[in-house]
Amino acid sequence: MRKIISVTALVIAGVLPAFAAETYPARPVRVIVPQSASGSTDVATRIVTDRLGVALKQNFVVDNRPGAGSLTGTDLVAKANPDGYTLLAIAASFTITPAMHGKMPFDPVRDFIPITQFADLPHILVVHPSVPAKSVAELVALLKSKPGAITCAFSGVGTSTHLATELFQHISGTKMLLVPYKGGSPAMTALLGGEVQANFSASSTSLPHIRAGKIRALAVTGVKRSVAAPELPTMAEAGIKGYQHSSWVGMLAPAKTPAPIIKLLHAESVKIINTDEVKKLFLRRGMEAEGNTPEAFAADIRSDVDKWKKLVQAAGIKGR
Repeated sequence: MRKIISVTALVIAGVLPAFAAETYPARPVRVIVPQSASGSTDVATRIVTDRLGVALKQNFVVDNRPGAGSLTGTDLVAKANPDGYTLLAIAASFTITPAMHGKMPFDPVRDFIPITQFADLPHILVVHPSVPAKSVAELVALLKSKPGAITCAFSGVGTSTHLATELFQHISGTKMLLVPYKGGSPAMTALLGGEVQANFSASSTSLPHIRAGKIRALAVTGVKRSVAAPELPTMAEAGIKGYQHSSWVGMLAPAKTPAPIIKLLHAESVKIINTDEVKKLFLRRGMEAEGNTPEAFAADIRSDVDKWKKLVQAAGIKGR
């Protein structure tokens, strides 16, 4: 009489992968957001995961774990069991952090598998009305004639807006006086009040003030024109060739997560991201729906990690 071996026994023995023993997801999935609640990463993640839970008939629980510049929550996922039940929501700062820290508790490329990018958050180069520059070319000419004459606000050392500013200076060969603030909102307040003269601001923060005529927009920082402000040229179109930078939000899984789980999460997430409802929710918050493939997302992450490391070294930016 032949012995019947259960699927569970085969899983324990390592003959079958764990996902074969159940229909994923069979229990709640935890999505770690290594930043505080209510920020762009948190909001975009909740928009997608709320609907992902409905689609897959299981709870997707967002767990905010801020701390140590996002390292705390990110490291938690890097060391989690790669079974699809602990995922990571990240922002563009994920690719900047390695350039700013000498030693990392995880490898941003080796220790994770990308699922998809939820949304893109383009920045806009804006100036105070007192600045005598109506275009990027005019601003560059002004800066080259008077290096350091323009003050530019940014939201903290090593942030996305800081590196956006440094990248502009590096490619254009210009120099501004950089002034750090504790976040994008204080930086915008300073610009509106004339304390500083320029800022690479999130479109969600700057567009209401641009529309009201309180600040002047020169260009968007992304690789393509913004859906929210299609009249604005990209930095590349404005003459800063090779410039491309946007904040973004996406989702990763720990390395070695089974491919069928990644494929399922990607397929369902992209369906959600491409709905008119979600596109409109994103756009209201200054975000543009993305939904790329895991392979494309992985390539973008590798490219950005390399780009920021080179920029930080070339610009002599001090790490944390």
